[in-house]
Amino acid sequence: MAGFFTWKTFDFRVLSTLVKIFLLLIVRGSLTYSVQSDVDCLRAIKDSLEDQNGYLTTWNFDNKTEGFICSFIGIDCWHPDENKVLNIKLGDMELKGEFPLGVAGCSSLTGLDLSNNKIYGNIPRNISKLLEYVTSLDLSSNQLSGEIPVDLANCTYLNILELDNNHLSGQIPAQISLLNRLTIFNVANNRLTGQVPQFSNATVPPDNYVNNAGLCGKPLPPCRVSSKKTNSAAIVGATSAAFAVGIGIGVGMFFYLGKASRKKKEEDPMGNKWAKRIKDAKAIKLSMFENSVSEMKLSDLMKATNDFSKENIIGLGRTGTMYKAVLKDGSCLIVKRLQGTRYSNSEFSSEMATLANVKHNNLVPLLGFCMTNEERLVVYRHMSNGSLHDKLHLKDGTEPMDWPLRLKIGIGAAKGLAWLHHSCNPHIIHRNISSNCILLHDNYEPKILDSGIASLVNPIVSHLGTCVNGEFGDRGYVAPEYVRTLLATPKGDVYSFGVVLLELVTGERPTNVAKAPERLNGNIVAWIFHLSGTYKLQDAIDQFLVGKGYDNELFEVLNVACSCVLTDPKERPSMSEVYQFLRAIGQKYNFAAEDDILLPSNSGDDDQLVELIIAQHPEEIDVKM
Repeated sequence: MAGFFTWKTFDFRVLSTLVKIFLLLIVRGSLTYSVQSDVDCLRAIKDSLEDQNGYLTTWNFDNKTEGFICSFIGIDCWHPDENKVLNIKLGDMELKGEFPLGVAGCSSLTGLDLSNNKIYGNIPRNISKLLEYVTSLDLSSNQLSGEIPVDLANCTYLNILELDNNHLSGQIPAQISLLNRLTIFNVANNRLTGQVPQFSNATVPPDNYVNNAGLCGKPLPPCRVSSKKTNSAAIVGATSAAFAVGIGIGVGMFFYLGKASRKKKEEDPMGNKWAKRIKDAKAIKLSMFENSVSEMKLSDLMKATNDFSKENIIGLGRTGTMYKAVLKDGSCLIVKRLQGTRYSNSEFSSEMATLANVKHNNLVPLLGFCMTNEERLVVYRHMSNGSLHDKLHLKDGTEPMDWPLRLKIGIGAAKGLAWLHHSCNPHIIHRNISSNCILLHDNYEPKILDSGIASLVNPIVSHLGTCVNGEFGDRGYVAPEYVRTLLATPKGDVYSFGVVLLELVTGERPTNVAKAPERLNGNIVAWIFHLSGTYKLQDAIDQFLVGKGYDNELFEVLNVACSCVLTDPKERPSMSEVYQFLRAIGQKYNFAAEDDILLPSNSGDDDQLVELIIAQHPEEIDVKM
């Protein structure tokens, strides 16, 4: 994995794209079966280029030991002991010849640098077939001619495309703008003409188009257009302005509601005054789902929680307040008072009956519920070792958890969440994943709390208020798209779980990273972006874990976490992929058996599932899927 951190052109998006590709290559088997083809690939490249300075004489193919090509000049491998090429970097070698078609044999290749050589002729028209997984392509400062092939737009993983200082002519294909991962695009000093692409993510400075006399369009001088087009542009501009005003009003309402929520909290900061209103309802029975739990009444819970006193509060979150209940026999339960439920008694009972059947070894069992005076209480089995959050972020000087235990927790939690997304019927989006809702039972077996509960609470009270106030640590876990759309999706859960993985690797809190620059406001994801951009990702690793023989595993899990917290939800892996990759990392510890492998029960993509549900049941999108 060393190649991830030594290639100086990588930024966070490149790194995260590589993780996504790595997952895909594992699924397709390319990393397993491409060994001989990679050797043949390098042999073909060497044979096709004139090497007047003898740089490629070190490419000795007589050696047959595993990983021998990884010592070749200009070659990075996925692993130093395997013949699987990650990057080919042959810049500044005065190599001469046409574009080496032999690169197609390096089927796991993600980076190709042939800059500052004497490569001539055309860029291959089928370049996406030759470089299926390329993230960085640098062909600058050569003698390439002809047009830029439209097929480059099919290199969908491209982050960096540098074609400057060549003899390229014609127009830049408009389809290039569809490369939504692209961050660097340079075609300066060519012979190009026409409208430049308008990228949705990349910001291309004018210098990257310089000395192409025929180019026009932002950021260059505008192209000549008819008056009809000018009028159309004005209409579009006016529409955009109106849209911006609407967004401004929405943001204002967002923060107004957050302010109102804060005021309410100040009046009742611990949320325990409500218990006085239900004292007269003590005779109400609890509906229990397990025969192993004796029949209980509300009065039993009142006694077990000392009338739900603030001393018994063990958690505050977007879905409500959690209390520890100690029964007469000394056994413990978790009782949660739900916040702002929106269902009638009969509807709520039906929903609870459904959730009671959602059972998995990595989920906290739901034991029962109670309804009285508009209050909704749910009862869970108590977990003996508390929450992952408390075990990670210690306050008493206790020695931190070692890495194998952290990895075990991560794998188990991923398995539970993957089961909810892909195997549970109906599929459930958790919507509140954090290290606080991952509880630890005997032997530190991780179990996810509140599966499906977030769908039962009022979205205005719970979601808007939580995004502003950051209760339960949620502010650091909420996916960026959720603040804009308020729509729950599986990829939102993936983002939240990615933050949990960052906690496991770094030992830092999601919104309080002391080592982060002040301008990042302590945000763990922004901090990872920053470290990646300055080539210091190794500084993210918890110092307690460094140098104990786990470095490779730590970086591998960090890579998975990075792929989970990508800004674009479509670029994030599914929870099934996350679980499979973590399971592979921890295989030597035997944390998961062979029959634990999870595969999605639906054949379609998660995003397509969400879009279908939105189209068919728009009024129910905030419940569960």
